[in-house]
Amino acid sequence: MENKVSRRDFLRLSAVGLGASVLSGCSNGLLGDDLFRTKFQEMSPNQVKEVLKRLEEKYSGKYGTQFSVTATPAKENVLFGYGLDLSRCIGCRRCVHACVKENNPSRETQIQWIRDLRMKKGVLDLEKAEHYYSPEQVPEEGHYYIPVQCQQCENPPCVKVCPVKATWKEPDGIVVVDYDWCIGCRTCMAACPYRARKFNWKEPVIPKDEINPQTHYLGNRPRMRGVVEKCTFCIQRTREGRYPACVEACPVGARKFGNLLDPKSEIRYVIENFRVFRLKEELNTEPKFYYFFSMGA
Repeated sequence: MENKVSRRDFLRLSAVGLGASVLSGCSNGLLGDDLFRTKFQEMSPNQVKEVLKRLEEKYSGKYGTQFSVTATPAKENVLFGYGLDLSRCIGCRRCVHACVKENNPSRETQIQWIRDLRMKKGVLDLEKAEHYYSPEQVPEEGHYYIPVQCQQCENPPCVKVCPVKATWKEPDGIVVVDYDWCIGCRTCMAACPYRARKFNWKEPVIPKDEINPQTHYLGNRPRMRGVVEKCTFCIQRTREGRYPACVEACPVGARKFGNLLDPKSEIRYVIENFRVFRLKEELNTEPKFYYFFSMGA
């Protein structure tokens, strides 16, 4: 009988045999049993509990604080959607900072999952947007702002191109990454038309007094060097009935969030009462992220 070894398995076994970094010097830091465990989606409930326990012990020891790593599954009849009122957004970037505080990205390389783009009024061309701006005050006359993050596509091109199936779309619509299976090839980054995925070039640096110990396996648990990460609609919060951190942080109420399948939800109200649009709809990615203007642009 022919033995077939996947690319991911080959890389894992190579890491054990060589005791060196994988894929251009990148290593995800897996040790012991984790090197040989099955994929997250194929693990039994007991196996999941064992993995979560090991991760909690690992992170608690590393960061000197008690960690919680959950794997709360998607709820039935829930499909998350996001709305952003561009006529209210003032470009203050508080959403960016709240996301960083909540989701444990590296501070040294300044990984940020949200990009706040400055646009001239009357123009809607992302290629002409200003990624870096630093005015004395916001909002600025003659400009508006378009925050961009993972659009949680219903037809995500990033998922299709992953050679080891380390990323997938969950039943509640959240596109997730299993960092322990990501091989850092960055194919998903090239496929994403929204530039929503970030790569850890170095071992992430998170000050101990800034770490968020309330984490989810598929969300904000500390990542490692050599993997790709992204927004997950704060899966560690939203699957527990809370808003994403960026929604709570917005000082002007420009961000809306809810269950697309619930006719009484906030996001359904937005879709049904305002003229919404989605970025790069022509690519057939079907984002679940809706932009709109509630007031004159």
